[in-house]
Amino acid sequence: MMFDQQTGQSNPDLKSSPFLEINLLQPRVSMTEGEDGALYLESLESLNAYPHRLTTRLKQWAKEKPDATFMAQRDENEEWVQLTYGEALQKASAVSQFLLDHGLTPEKPLAILSGNSLEQAIMILGALHAGIPFSPISAAYSTKSTDFAKLKHCIQLLTPGIIFVQDSRMYANALSVLPPEIPVVSVTNTAEHQYDFNEVLSATVTEDVEKAHQNIKPETIAKILFTSGSTGAPKGVINTHGNITANHEQNIQTLPFILEHGFHIIDWLPWNHTFGGNSNFGLTLYTGGSLYIDDGNPSPAGMQKTIRNLREIAPTIYYNVPKGFEELLPYLRSDKELCRFFFSRLKMFFYAGANMSQKLWDALEHLSLDTIGKRLFIGTGLGMTESSPSAMFNTLYGSAPGRLGLPVPGLTLKLAPIDGRYEARYKGPNLTPGYWRNPEATAAAFDEEGFFKTGDAIKFFDPNDVSKGLLFDGRIAENFKLESGTWVNVGNLRSRLVAASHGLISDAVITGHDQDYVGAILIPDLQHCSQLANLPPDAPLAEIVHHPRVVAALKDIIDELGNKGTGSSTYVKKAVFADFSLSADMGEITDKGSINQRNILTNRAHIVAQLYSPDSDHPGIVEFKSEK
Repeated sequence: MMFDQQTGQSNPDLKSSPFLEINLLQPRVSMTEGEDGALYLESLESLNAYPHRLTTRLKQWAKEKPDATFMAQRDENEEWVQLTYGEALQKASAVSQFLLDHGLTPEKPLAILSGNSLEQAIMILGALHAGIPFSPISAAYSTKSTDFAKLKHCIQLLTPGIIFVQDSRMYANALSVLPPEIPVVSVTNTAEHQYDFNEVLSATVTEDVEKAHQNIKPETIAKILFTSGSTGAPKGVINTHGNITANHEQNIQTLPFILEHGFHIIDWLPWNHTFGGNSNFGLTLYTGGSLYIDDGNPSPAGMQKTIRNLREIAPTIYYNVPKGFEELLPYLRSDKELCRFFFSRLKMFFYAGANMSQKLWDALEHLSLDTIGKRLFIGTGLGMTESSPSAMFNTLYGSAPGRLGLPVPGLTLKLAPIDGRYEARYKGPNLTPGYWRNPEATAAAFDEEGFFKTGDAIKFFDPNDVSKGLLFDGRIAENFKLESGTWVNVGNLRSRLVAASHGLISDAVITGHDQDYVGAILIPDLQHCSQLANLPPDAPLAEIVHHPRVVAALKDIIDELGNKGTGSSTYVKKAVFADFSLSADMGEITDKGSINQRNILTNRAHIVAQLYSPDSDHPGIVEFKSEK
């Protein structure tokens, strides 16, 4: 027996405990090798036929079960408001007519600025039904930005025919910097010169809507999703109708239990991201399921709303980022009634956006075992906005964090050898044709064989048994995600650290992949550091960098950057000067004097671990503690 310190419960050894079995695609692939050493993997399961219009399934469910709940959201009185499939088709058709009447075309799409809502869902369906592209733009670009630079870039690139907002007053500042000639549709606080959402729904539907619907081809653009722009201006990723419907079919062939148990979810993930918008919204529509909009999120205030919702809605699959699962755990552990209801029809946990820690993985399995007597399958895979999003899924029981599985049916995975690692490259019906009005980026994104270059490095879990799947092996480039799924711009942080150090730091190795915060191992400038410590430059390195004056100066640097930070990815929480010399033999420094981030992180893993250990006794570690 194993006693779990977190739950206070006695549990059998996890490895020998049974799973709640669900129907998953067996991992079977073919693998061939190219002349250049590239490997090509394909699922032995052929991709089934799929509709090439996204709202084909909306018409089907509106006919077969018009009164079934498609989506629901709490209103101002905290009551759930249902949107049935019958209502969704009726209202979406009116939106289609309105958009056509106002001249929207594939070159004049619909832009959406606000967060998830029933009204936004109806606008989305209306655009899709008429073959008009839409682009949900991150609400943060409109509500948290001060210069609106990213918003203005997106709108300038899109040239939208209409902009939709939930609340005109909330988005007034953002709208004021956009071209005034673009019509605006608002649900609440509609201004005099704007269209009220009810006016949109009052449009008289003509045969033009069905004609536009029938003109949709697989290559018709469905949506433009903007990348985060962490390394530059956001790029608009094109997803076609065929891309997205193919990916839905790839999903349910890989996870067939979805059709057996129903797809019923409660979800906060924003629709301007591919995880929430393509996967969760889309699979609900494709399978005839139901999506309850969670108005919470993984924050202290947001979790109160999430817990309130989970007391009333029991999902069949629970999707989240690792940070979301981590925030949920204490509530489930302390409230047995909530926990029992949460697990009452749950068949799978599914995480994406970042890797999950082994500690969190084990805690979820313990909780499942305590509650239903079996371990719940924890699913994940690998994908991206450009693959609509799913490219790989792990379907093996008894896995662990980092296991990505194998390619979905219909997709060819190319493992291209680069600098001793394999880069994942994709080709298939779910892959984007490119970037919106950006031919240079589109051309650079594909290799000579037409495979999309992901930048993700992967490796075999067992080189002698391909069926055991693949593992994530970092990024070919340096940037990474925190546990929350937020990208960290490594180059930017390195530059800011050096610039703020008054000569004490010559370079920085940024840490934090799949961790809760950013850390750094700093390469000291020996001349400046030794002068500050009043020691000769040839004194022992550890003596120099651990000197109280040097440590105090480092604390000042970290505090200065931390106080200027706007989010967890924009500052370093813990840092330490390297008390070792970089090794050329170990590949830590090149002939030109450049440092190799990846090799240092690998070779000095024990120092990285100290940055994330609450019990670290390293004398040189400093920590920024926010007073905000």
